[in-house]
Amino acid sequence: MVAQRVSGQDINLSAHYTVHLPAPDDFAFWRERARALTQSDVPPDRVSWVEPGGTGDLFAHGGPSPEDKPLPLPNKGAAAVRASKRFLRLARNAALHSDTERFGLLYRMLWRLQSKPRVMEDKADPDVRRIEELDKSVRRDSHKMHAFVRFREVESDEGEHYIAWFEPDHHIVRANAGFFRRRFANMNWSILTPRGCIHWDGETMRESGPAQRSDAPSDDPTEDLWKSYYASTFNPARLKVGAMMAEMPKKYWKNMPEAELIPDLIASAQAREAGMVAAGEREERERPQTLAEISDAISACRDCPIAECGTRAVMGEGPSDAPLMIVGEQPGDQEDQQGRPFVGPAGQLLDECSEQAGIDRSAAYVTNAVKHFKYTQRGKRRIHQSPTAKEIDTCRWWLEAERALAKPRIVLALGASAARSLLGKTVSISKARGTPLPLDDGSELWVTVHPSYLLRLDGAAREEQGALFARDLSAVTARLKELGA
Repeated sequence: MVAQRVSGQDINLSAHYTVHLPAPDDFAFWRERARALTQSDVPPDRVSWVEPGGTGDLFAHGGPSPEDKPLPLPNKGAAAVRASKRFLRLARNAALHSDTERFGLLYRMLWRLQSKPRVMEDKADPDVRRIEELDKSVRRDSHKMHAFVRFREVESDEGEHYIAWFEPDHHIVRANAGFFRRRFANMNWSILTPRGCIHWDGETMRESGPAQRSDAPSDDPTEDLWKSYYASTFNPARLKVGAMMAEMPKKYWKNMPEAELIPDLIASAQAREAGMVAAGEREERERPQTLAEISDAISACRDCPIAECGTRAVMGEGPSDAPLMIVGEQPGDQEDQQGRPFVGPAGQLLDECSEQAGIDRSAAYVTNAVKHFKYTQRGKRRIHQSPTAKEIDTCRWWLEAERALAKPRIVLALGASAARSLLGKTVSISKARGTPLPLDDGSELWVTVHPSYLLRLDGAAREEQGALFARDLSAVTARLKELGA
């Protein structure tokens, strides 16, 4: 045995250490052990990471086996462990993946970061690519859970209770409990899965072990109403069967009452679409591959009357990998003159309120739903005019292109126009604010008022709405911290 004495402890240079995780989604436990092992100079090839009970056992608790070698203590005076923000953000999601090698991969990357702190910026690195793949897969699985969980009412001695069944691919159940708690705060509900269950009684979140499909109800008295609504809102013009099957795989259909309508709706879509095409659909284009390409393209865009007003197209600005995207309505007079978003009075108020809420604007990607300034001339002044729904929908294509490239974790919509550009429909700010809404890429949408609205108020109304605006920004700050962004 080869050993040396470091800081009062004998370190076996050839020893192999086994770390038993208490739960397969316990990133905090892994991070604590990984930090200690790194400070003890234990290389990745001498550490095994073991999940409890094999895959699928979300809530099992275990500990080290008696025969396992105790983990070494960190070396005295060891340097602090370095980990980039990007690594930590991706690692939190990657740790939820079902790949049994994920914790070993994450420890190997953490080990490499100590000597190469910028290695996460190397897109060609195989470890970086694999971590990105795990993160993407987990975010997609979480999006599926948000989109395809369907609650059904069951009889209960405690009153109304709703139960849903979901089959996740990864260990995402506990991580997404907060989303459903916020979304359905006033309901008593349970989400049953083969990887473990979560239960909410209006006050307390509780967990239990894995369930079977037969434990969940198969129908509900209100489903006929829901199917009628779904059929009436089905849009044949946006139907792409291949894309739909990719976004809504058949494995989820058995849990969704509307799924039985889909074959007939697809069959009739062609005839319904013909009428809509006759009214005119925007031609499909190849989506730009970089933000610079979008900037060039919107300058040449003439798809709506606003672009003919003689104003310049104002592109969004900010880091291309910002965790937060802030979307306003349209550029104003000063934004048009300077060619930058949110530099006028509304932008200054946004900066002030964001700073108070702990949001660093320079770390956010800031843009607008509509890229040109729409106005009416009054003497020497250009007076803001709100864009129409059609103009917002036309420009939505550019915003979606920006969002696809920036990949924010949270999108903050300032005002009804911004919310429409992201959801494709008009929403009530008072009803939508304070609750995150899922977007199609797995990110969250938070809605609040536009700062220009506050500038038009005074007195008690200004104070009341200002407090609500500050609360909305603080909620976004708190959620970003929850996500580790």
